[in-house]
Amino acid sequence: MIAAEKLKELPDNPGVYLMKNEDNKIIYVGKAKNLKNRVRQYFRNGTTHGIKVQSMVNNITDFEIIVTDTEMEALILEFNLIKKYLPRYNIMLKDDKSYPYIKVTLNEKFPRVLSTRNVKKDGAKYFGPYTNALAVKQTVEAINKSYPIKMCGKIFDGSNSRQRPCLNYFIHQCSGVCTGNVDLKKYWEDVNEIIDLLKGKDDLIIRRLTADMEAASKNLDFETAARLRDQIQGIRIIGEKQKIITSVQSEQDVISYTGEGNTYCVQVFNIREGKMLGRESYIIESDLDQSDMLNQFVKQFYSQRTIIPKEIIIPIEIEDREPVEIWLRERKGTKVAITVPVKGDKKKLLNMVEQNTSLSLFEHLNRKYNKVEAHRFCGDWLKEKLGLSKWPERIESFDISNISGKDAVGSMAVFQDFKPLKKAYRRFRIKSVEGQNDYASTQEIIFRRIERALKEQSEGIENNFLPLPDIIMLDGGLGHISSVKKILDMYDLNIVLCGMVKNDKHKLEKLVTETEVIPIPQGTPIYYFLNELSEEVHRFAIEYHRKLRSDNLLVSELSNIPGIGKKRQKLLLEHYKSMDKIKEASVEELSSIEGIGRKNAETIHEYFSK
Repeated sequence: MIAAEKLKELPDNPGVYLMKNEDNKIIYVGKAKNLKNRVRQYFRNGTTHGIKVQSMVNNITDFEIIVTDTEMEALILEFNLIKKYLPRYNIMLKDDKSYPYIKVTLNEKFPRVLSTRNVKKDGAKYFGPYTNALAVKQTVEAINKSYPIKMCGKIFDGSNSRQRPCLNYFIHQCSGVCTGNVDLKKYWEDVNEIIDLLKGKDDLIIRRLTADMEAASKNLDFETAARLRDQIQGIRIIGEKQKIITSVQSEQDVISYTGEGNTYCVQVFNIREGKMLGRESYIIESDLDQSDMLNQFVKQFYSQRTIIPKEIIIPIEIEDREPVEIWLRERKGTKVAITVPVKGDKKKLLNMVEQNTSLSLFEHLNRKYNKVEAHRFCGDWLKEKLGLSKWPERIESFDISNISGKDAVGSMAVFQDFKPLKKAYRRFRIKSVEGQNDYASTQEIIFRRIERALKEQSEGIENNFLPLPDIIMLDGGLGHISSVKKILDMYDLNIVLCGMVKNDKHKLEKLVTETEVIPIPQGTPIYYFLNELSEEVHRFAIEYHRKLRSDNLLVSELSNIPGIGKKRQKLLLEHYKSMDKIKEASVEELSSIEGIGRKNAETIHEYFSK
């Protein structure tokens, strides 16, 4: 229980409060215009909280406060603390660095258009983020086909150049900035037109280009007419998925949600010039009530955005509407309004988004239910067929990959409660086996896996190779089982050993143990689970094997250069990441790497210049 004296000492200032549980762990971070009024609300006798808020309050045993000068400072501090502590009762959105953006490099004299996942304060203009990476790729390709802007990353100042143009120039997909004969004014007209396209203003551009095409055709300039026709088709491809949903020619984001229990589906429709340019959907697990959940969502969503609309339409009032409007206005540079319509076209937009969230939430909960049922089937099936005393919680699978015994590696895939636990995956380089011997190689990696686990257990470490599995699945038959059984017999461990056997069509057919053969019923959850397990461990082994082969090939080529030993080979590969970049590097660039030196740089450059 929070001490009354501590509540009395709360200041009237704006700030941030951090709620803690009995383990002194931060479970909620919030901001307040007045810390005294806000924090006291949680603990005031007679205050009626919703079930979800009361659940949080029941877990609070202490709190901290951080006083700020302004409510705006408290808002920004709240973002940072939520990201830092990931409190249980706050919502967390996926970081946008995993989403693609379309970047127009306005910071260059001759801009280009490309996709990127890294947003920087570099003077470029970014559009996004987008949830559909394929659509971003197709849009960038359509723009580059429709407008002859440069695609390479080389910087040109527009003066005459002796550089030979690339293929894009000769197939009329680049104006040839490298030739020094490009009209800068016309180039920027194309760039500004591209920006308008990405904002959804394609109708006006198409009308103008159509008039120009018809005029060129009348003047018998069929080459120009054909080029304009192709450009119009490309622009239509860019905008073909943009649906006109409102007559209001403005920048709007429409946000709505549907909730069931502690699961919410929140969607954001991005509307520009009356067209829906994109939609983002989030499934949020939250114990907050609806208004608090939406309040946090709006703040976190726009803290990650580079493009802010003029209007944000939401279904209910949020506590921090005014400070968020001020904060967004400072970021955008113009007024931003957060509105809650009760009728009219904006209310119809909200209803449309809400219908979509209802469908998405139903699909999510249905998939979740089906997964639970599938996992229950798999657990029951394995428990019965393998004679287990309890449900298997952790299953590990092992595989070996090599080519004629060279660069042999082993992999370990881990499934916890029938879901891949990728942070527990492990890779092994085979050390004790010469040549191609899968049995001995499998023995080695399982011996090393168990030894590491027992060592960690004795040292009290529980984050690398513990816990031990309930079941070990091997990609093989009785031969693999017999060889691995010799390793397990060295320890007093209760681990069940199985082999996954495939038929001559490379399809999983049965499980084998020391004593029996168990057919796998096709088309059932256990069939699909074991296939996933088998494919996953095989994929993991192949990826590691390919990486080692690639590294060895690179090192073998560098080792032919006099004076470049393993240490300098490692320095070069760590710096340039690929052999092509090493080959292209100048003497000055090579010599700037600490540990290479001028003489070795000249030797490397001379070797690759032959």
